[in-house]
Order: sequence, then structure tokens, then C-alpha cells
Amino acid sequence: MTRSISSPHDALLLLNKPTGITSFAALSPVKKALGCGKVGHTGTLDKFADGLLLVLTGRALKLSPYFTNCGKHYEALVRLGTETDTLDPEGRVVAEAGIPSKDTLEAVLDRFRGDIMQVPPLFSAIHLGGKRAYKLARAGTLVEIKPRPVTVHELYLSAYDPPFARLSVHCSSGTYIRSLARDIAIAAGSRAHLAGLTRTRVGAFLLPDALDLKPDSPPDHDEVINALLPIDRRIFDALSIPVREVDEKIAAAMRCGKPLGKDLPPIEASAPRAAVFCRDSFITLLERRPPSGSYSSWRYAFVF
Repeated sequence: MTRSISSPHDALLLLNKPTGITSFAALSPVKKALGCGKVGHTGTLDKFADGLLLVLTGRALKLSPYFTNCGKHYEALVRLGTETDTLDPEGRVVAEAGIPSKDTLEAVLDRFRGDIMQVPPLFSAIHLGGKRAYKLARAGTLVEIKPRPVTVHELYLSAYDPPFARLSVHCSSGTYIRSLARDIAIAAGSRAHLAGLTRTRVGAFLLPDALDLKPDSPPDHDEVINALLPIDRRIFDALSIPVREVDEKIAAAMRCGKPLGKDLPPIEASAPRAAVFCRDSFITLLERRPPSGSYSSWRYAFVF
């Protein structure tokens, strides 16, 4: 994708987050460089992790929910033999076990491919009774987190140097790699936590295309501007959202939020949403209306 845009607003930024800072903190130099407070990411990376962070600016923040459903790719460095309470290198050791052989480890991987049920870590940002799980865990509150369905599309052992194992993972949104490492180790008769984690891909967006964020040398205004991606047809292609073109008259009516008419371009029945453009300008995102007897089967998700 060509990295150029005329405004610091309404754009997508691929950011390479380093280890040692939170995803929220990674936004600070971007906000400073752009002079724009409307900046947010589409999916958190743990503080100890690094890799691809998708950042939206300005009105493009409205698209955030549609990015979070993208599949994700990770390279995980698993430390076998010890499990920590946080399942990462920052926690305290709570369990120990022997180191499995490479054959034993590979033999259990198939149990974790496909659709599986997974228990998220106690130290996670999920809500339990209106509070974050990690806050309850830090307070010493005993909580039960129920298993959740996730999908692991690809999982293989890419390197093994005991006690460290490197796993390559392609999974659905909502999958916790910390939990995956824990469960694989237990299935192999061991214990484990993540020693490192790199997110290499989100949907069609790749880490090599990201702007490097260096804490000791934050990017300046021009570097961030040159890395911004406009919200154009290629973004929606990457999100698997069909694009439809309208003329200036229909676009003007849509910008005002006027009722959708029968002159809306046809959209395949299987599509739950569609992006509407007029020439090179993104106008609106439409969502299919639930059956209600309405004459129109589409409604505005938002007008850009």
C-alpha cells in the first residue's frame, strides 16, 4: 500500500510496538507527532510483547470494531518447565514440571488446532462482573473464568531448544497465546509461560510494512504522516468488506443520512455490510438490517 495522505486525520497506521511499553503508551508519540488526540488501537498487545499494532486516527476510529475481527499471526517463545501466575515473564512462578521431548510436544499440538474451548488468563482485560479480570487477580480475589470458543487455524513447532520452544500461530481474534502455551504444556505433561511474543500479521496487514516505534527515538511528524494509510478501497478489500460506487447525487443524500432508496447499488445477499464510495471518497458503511418488514434491507452503520 502507498504510504501517503494529505491529512493526519481519518487514517490507518501500522505500528511496530516494542517490548516494555503498553499498547496505550505506544499511542503517545503518535498523538504528539500528529497533534491529534483522536488516536486508538484496534487490539491490545501485552507489555512484554512486540509487533504489529493497528492504529486508527480521527473519524477512522469508527472502523475499529471491523478490524478487531481480523485473524492474527504470532511467533511465540514458550519457556517450558515453569508456569507463572500471569503466564508471561513478568509474573511469579506458581508451578513447575519436567521438560517434554520434542516428539511429545509435537504430538499434542493437534488437540489445539481448529475450533477449541479456551480459558483466558486470570491476568487479562476481560470483564468479570463489571471489573477487569487482572484487577481482581491483583487484589487476590478468587474468580472463575469460563472457557470461550476460539479458532486456531495453524499451529506448529518452528524451533525447539529446551527449555524453549518457538510456536507459529494463526488464530482467530480473542485467542490468548498465553493460555495456548499453558494448555499445550499441561497436555505434554509440563508447565509453561510465554518468554516472548511477536504479532506478525493482522488480517492482510503485515509487520514488515509497519512504522518502527523506538522509545529512545520516537518518530517525528513527517515520519508518521508518510506512514499513514488513507481509508480507501484497499482498506475494505483487506477487511473483506465489499465496496459499491454511487454518484454525487446519491452521495450527497447519504452524507445527510437520508433514507436509503431503491437506487442503492446491488449488494450480494451474503454480505453483512458494504462500504460506499463516491469516486475516491469514502461516504458511509452500511449494515444489513435484520428482517423487520422494512422496505429497505440496509441501514447506516455510520456516515463518514
